[in-house]
Amino acid sequence: MHNNLKTVGSPSIEELESTVAFPKEVDYKNGPVAFIECIEEIPCNPCERACRRNAITIGNPITNLPKIDMKKCTGCGLCVAACPGLAIYIKDYTYSETTATISFPFEYLPLPDVGDSIILVNRLGEKVCQGKIIKISNLKVNDSTTVITAEYSKEYFEQVISMERL
Repeated sequence: MHNNLKTVGSPSIEELESTVAFPKEVDYKNGPVAFIECIEEIPCNPCERACRRNAITIGNPITNLPKIDMKKCTGCGLCVAACPGLAIYIKDYTYSETTATISFPFEYLPLPDVGDSIILVNRLGEKVCQGKIIKISNLKVNDSTTVITAEYSKEYFEQVISMERL
């Protein structure tokens, strides 16, 4: 398989779908769930430690790719800010009849405000659609990583992973 992460800076959807931590349609149609875009075997496990429901496991050795138990994941988002690689986001396909939400890490300034219209982007940073900020979380436990939640049209559910920098 071609390694897009090494050649274009972002894994392909095929690379992600081949991992054990990337939700399938049957998973995200049941409510909010973590999407983990981790495809490199590096020594890292903050996501496992952050998950209070033990839905994410790395195990031994610490270089294992994360595994996620979709039955245990509630989409709480504690893993989002814990990931030093900014490789986790939460999506909720069930948010409303026509819109979904995404909660993603954001470590840039200036921060947007709740209610702001934003441009949402795909994993290559390309513009996908417009969204609206509905929540901003700057919890102390997040260690300076802001988690932004945005609402957007369901038709772009699979493409959106973050927002364009302001």
